[in-house]
Parts: sequence; structure tokens; C-alpha cells
Amino acid sequence: MPAAELPHRLRPYAKFTPVQRARRGATAIAAALETEPGFRARIAERVRQGQPDLVSALEAGRVPAAADPQDVAAVAYLLRPAGWSKLVGDAGEEVERAESEGAAAEATRLVEKLQVELAALRDSTRADAERGRIELDTVKKERDSLRRKLRSLEADTKRAEAATRKVAAELEALRSTGATERGAVDSEVRRLKHRLAEAESAVEASKRASREGRSAEEIRLRLLLDVVVQGAQGLQRELGLPPLSGRPADTVEAVSPTTASPHDVARRALDADDPALLDQLLALPQAHLVVDGYNVTKSGYPTLPLEKQRARLLNGLSMLAAHSGAEITCVFDGKDLDAPVPMAPPRGVRVLFSRSGETADELIRRLVRAEPEGRPVVVVSTDREVAEGVRKAGARPVPSAMLLKRLIRT
Repeated sequence: MPAAELPHRLRPYAKFTPVQRARRGATAIAAALETEPGFRARIAERVRQGQPDLVSALEAGRVPAAADPQDVAAVAYLLRPAGWSKLVGDAGEEVERAESEGAAAEATRLVEKLQVELAALRDSTRADAERGRIELDTVKKERDSLRRKLRSLEADTKRAEAATRKVAAELEALRSTGATERGAVDSEVRRLKHRLAEAESAVEASKRASREGRSAEEIRLRLLLDVVVQGAQGLQRELGLPPLSGRPADTVEAVSPTTASPHDVARRALDADDPALLDQLLALPQAHLVVDGYNVTKSGYPTLPLEKQRARLLNGLSMLAAHSGAEITCVFDGKDLDAPVPMAPPRGVRVLFSRSGETADELIRRLVRAEPEGRPVVVVSTDREVAEGVRKAGARPVPSAMLLKRLIRT
């Protein structure tokens, strides 16, 4: 309908869609149809044009059997034929009856659905109960198995505890026996130490007696030598012989060389570890080479065991002694040795171990101090303290690398 033909209160709903208009404007539309007969007449005319058969039947006082009760009620309300209120009431009752029948059908359908669900739930409950029974039986079997294992473990634990007590008793007995044996061993060690002290005292007394006997022989020999010397001197005085002050060669005029010392060797340019320098030192008359054994071996082949280190060094020194003819002494640290090292010293090499409480460095210093002043003594060691000590005593220190290179060449 054109908006101008609508009641004023319904014009805002004219732009709504049919669905929105029915939802939001239903009350206003119903009020307009009730209070404004002209608007209701125009709507009734439209309905008359749209459903002429239904309108004709209602005006004739009959209701078509196939007509929708809601359509019947709406058309009767709009046209208002004779008995329209009864038609509206009957249509309302028909709708209510239809709704009741629909509700009953829906309730029946819902009951049937619930019965199906209840049957399924009962089946599921029975299945769950069966599974629960099976699981319960399994749990009971596992419980019985665990109980048997627990009883077995308890028995094993008791046996282990008994074995532990037995072992503890045996251990205590062994400790007691060990303490007794240790006491006996300590007593035997003290007895052997006492006997060793007595033996050392006897050896010292024997050495002292030997020295005293040798001293007596030396006194007699010296007395005889003095008699011979004094007799020769008396004969020289009686003959009036002048003392011999020289040799014929001493009268020949020439330039005599000065006495060479180890410190005068290798004034030419040589490296500090050149083996040629060692050859020059060993070529000096009566040269004595003193080697700090472990200092050399731990510089050249430290990964070998000590026994093999000593054997390799001494083998090389033996060949060096045969080649040079020099006196060679090799010193090893023996302060931590429990007993003397059994070995056959190689030809031409003197092998010495330091005594208990003494280091190899101290033994080397004693060897240098024992030499007469002026003898060429060469000490092989890279220890600064050893080098400085032997240099002050008149010896010539050389590094271990020099000897290692010389042995490789040999």
C-alpha cells in the first residue's frame, strides 16, 4: 500500500522487510486494524481479491474443510461476516487442538527417542560393567602376582641380610687377624731393622779397622820412603851436586801455549747446543763428562718408562765413551728408590744413584768439588741452579740438547 494510505502510526514500518515488519510492527498493525475501520476495510478488500474462494465460503456461512484455521480466523476477523467471532473462536480451538496433537506427537517422538537412547545406554552400561568385571579380574590376578613377588622379595631380602651379617662377621674376623698379623709384621720389621743396624755397625767397624790397618802400612811405607829420600839428599850433599832446575828442552827459546780450560773452548761462533762444541770439550786432556741422567732423558724421550730411559741413555753414553776416550759419569736421582737398581753398567760409563735424602743435583755438585782444580769437567744439565753451581766450582755446563744431538750422530 502507498505510505499515504497507511495510518500515521504504521508509516515507520512501511520500509521494513516483511519479516522485520511482522516482528517489530505486529502490535501496532493489530491496534490499527482494531481501531481504524477504514484501514481494516482496505486490508479486507485486498484479502477479498487475493482469496476470493475462502471469502465467498465464509460470507456464505461455511468453512472449507481444507482451509488453514489461521487463514480462516484472519479473514473472518477482517471481513467480519455474520458469526465471525464464532469462526475466530472455532479456528483458535482448531489451532490449539492441532498444536496439542503436534505437541503430543512431538512428545511421543521424544519418548521413543529417549527409549532408544535408554536402551543404548543400558547396552553401554552392560558393556562397561563387563569390561569393568574383566579389568577387575585382571587387577586381582596382578595383585596376586605382586603379592607372590613381594613374598619372594621379602625372602630374598632376609637371605641377603643374613649373608650380609655373615660377611660382616667374617670381615671383622679378618680385621682382627690382620691386626694381629700386622703387629707380628711390625715386630719382625723392627727386629730386622735392629739386625740391619747391627750389621751396618759391624761393617763400619770393619771399614774403620781396615782403614787403620792401611794407615799403619802407609806409615811404614812413608817411613821407608823418607829414609830413601834423606839418604839420597845426604849423598847429594856429600857429592856437592846442585839441584836440578830444568830440562834441556827448557833452554830452547820459543812461545809456549797457555794451559787450556773448558771455558776456553769454542770461542768461534757455535750454537749453544752444537754437538761440535761437546766434541771439543771431550778432546781436552783427562776430560770428565758428568751427565744429569733424568734431565737428559726427560728432555729427549719422556714417554718411555724410567728403566728404558736409563737403558737408552747409557747405551749411547757407552758408544760416546768408546769414541772419545773421555771419563763419563751418569747420575740418576735415587732418593725415592726403595732398593738399589739392579743393572750392569755399560763399558766406559760410571753409573751413580743419589743416596736417600739426597738429590741428583747435590751428587753432581759433590762430584765436581771432588775433582782437582784445573781438570776439565763438563756437566750436562738444563737445570739453571745446577749450571750456576758447577760453573762456580770450575766446571763447564752444557745443555741436554747438545748431548742428545751428539748421541743421535753417534
